[in-house]
Amino acid sequence: MSLDVPLATVSSSEVQQVTEKSTRFNISEMLRSMDPLVWHKVAAVSGMAAVGLGAYGSHVFKPKNLAYKDVWQTAALYHLIHSAALLSAPMVKHPHIFGGLLTTGILAFSGTCYLVAVLEDRKYSALAPFGGFAFIAAWGSLLF
Repeated sequence: MSLDVPLATVSSSEVQQVTEKSTRFNISEMLRSMDPLVWHKVAAVSGMAAVGLGAYGSHVFKPKNLAYKDVWQTAALYHLIHSAALLSAPMVKHPHIFGGLLTTGILAFSGTCYLVAVLEDRKYSALAPFGGFAFIAAWGSLLF
């Protein structure tokens, strides 16, 4: 049994245009379509983590080598300061660049410092300079 339903005619050029549009990845379009206020949510989560990790470092964390307590406190300080800075991301000219670099810095710098402090081993500190560079780049991005 066959159905005699007419099919819509679509030219091959129309199919090609749709395919090109759907497969082309344009990061600038994606960033423009993102809501800048997403950085308030990132700041909220990061700020809660910073306060919690700072409290843990002050009250619970007891490393064998007390120098690692200072490493933890440095991580918590930079984490909290840059979490607060994330609140301003929606107000800057390039919010996603600023917010993305700050978040990268928090994860790479503070995250590495937390790991080094917990493991009491500086051999895991290789990522920290990249986090520091991300912080510097974030602040520098405000110039443009």
